[in-house]
Amino acid sequence: MATKALFNSVVNWYIRQRIDQIQNFKKHPLETQKGVLFSQLFFAEETEYGKKYGFKDISTYQDFKNQIPIVTYEDFEPWIEKARQGQKDIFWPGQIKRFAKSSGTTNAKSKFIPISNESLENCHLKAGKDMVAIYANNHPENELFTHKNLRLGGSAEMYQDFDTKFGDLSAIIIENLPFWVEITTTPSKKISLMSEWESKLKAIVNEVTKVQVGSFTGVPSWMMVLLQRILKETGHQNISELWPHLEVFFHGGISFKPYREEYKKLIGKDIRYYEIYNASEGFFAIQDIYKSEEMLLMLDYGIFYEFIPMDEFHKENPKTIHLEDVELDKNYALLITTNGGLWRYLIGDTVKFTCLDPFRIKISGRTKHYINAFGEELMIDNVETALTISCEATEARILDFTGAPIFMKNGKSGAHEYIIEFIEAPKDLRKFITVFDTELKRMNSDYEAKRYNNMTLSEPIIHLAKPKLFYNWMAERGKLGGQNKVPRLSNDREYLGPLLQKNLEL
Repeated sequence: MATKALFNSVVNWYIRQRIDQIQNFKKHPLETQKGVLFSQLFFAEETEYGKKYGFKDISTYQDFKNQIPIVTYEDFEPWIEKARQGQKDIFWPGQIKRFAKSSGTTNAKSKFIPISNESLENCHLKAGKDMVAIYANNHPENELFTHKNLRLGGSAEMYQDFDTKFGDLSAIIIENLPFWVEITTTPSKKISLMSEWESKLKAIVNEVTKVQVGSFTGVPSWMMVLLQRILKETGHQNISELWPHLEVFFHGGISFKPYREEYKKLIGKDIRYYEIYNASEGFFAIQDIYKSEEMLLMLDYGIFYEFIPMDEFHKENPKTIHLEDVELDKNYALLITTNGGLWRYLIGDTVKFTCLDPFRIKISGRTKHYINAFGEELMIDNVETALTISCEATEARILDFTGAPIFMKNGKSGAHEYIIEFIEAPKDLRKFITVFDTELKRMNSDYEAKRYNNMTLSEPIIHLAKPKLFYNWMAERGKLGGQNKVPRLSNDREYLGPLLQKNLEL
């Protein structure tokens, strides 16, 4: 009890300090971002990258845009490889000793994202504390610190390489968590650091069913796998029978829309849901309003944000803007400069601004995960919203899906083809497809135009996936758990073709 009381007083002190600081950057967003940019330029001006691109000579945002190139991971990889080999002062002062290994969903090749001491402390760990602070400030009656937080990370195996370490971001964070976080989370560090998914899942179930859990943190799809396993092992009808004090799920990594109804059934009572937006490259936004679909862009984590309008994205020299010039409800590719040493780095996500005072966003998709085979510009957000409405109309529940185009051939129009794994299939698949198509037309005028009289696009084609199709496919690719995700949309048939074939074989 003494430990809980001490922890509670520390948390409450932190909340008061931090909420004041958040209010400050909400009131002064442009000044905050300017301070982030120029402090980092000054900090890194003697690095190899800083000397090459003349950081010392940059005094305006226009200078910054003119002198420093926009880069993808492939562009920046030679610099990262130097740092991975232990070289100092490459793109960030000193030696980077930690790298988050991330393959993402668009490339099978592993990426190694630099995690400096500054990005670990002032971004990733700071954001974890802010998540709790914002929640506790919104719900002062909470009992969050009385019960355990169930965390579910990915593969935590760490590898030594050249005097530097690389592994899953969750492993790096877990290894560096303060003691007070460790005593309030489950499973233990030992189990969290296990790498083999099935063994880890069994060990997690064995440990967490013996404690009282009040909150979850993780990716919705993998947390669902764990919760279903818990119900199977314990014989409970729903999770609230086991954990009656459960009150909140902090979720991120993928959209929660397709999973919301299933979580209501799994948990058996209403709890709160708070979305977070994080990646190996940084922690970007936190839902700060209860029951909102938007997240507050966190401006003081050592990340400077730029945005590329999607109608500029594929140009050789795309227009880039910062916060001062963004507009509501417009798709932007996210461009970041971080205290991990990434400079004007394309992360691969697209966002929309839902509010400009303060700056709030929602994730609208991926720069590589969309369908635009016929000029329809179909984003993940459109598809997930339409699927959610289709499920409500036909009493269906979705587990996973992916989609891609069928191209025009032999005078026939094209189409969008999906394979969907349902927890509960639609009572009327014909109605499901009709509602889905109608909603896409309603939300996306480009899609609606291409669907006119079936001239360019025919009605969507939907295949029912056999049980565990996606789980087995991810297992074969070594991508179970953590931040690994099924690619939702693709502009080619890279994922859909193999999955359709696998579905036939099952």
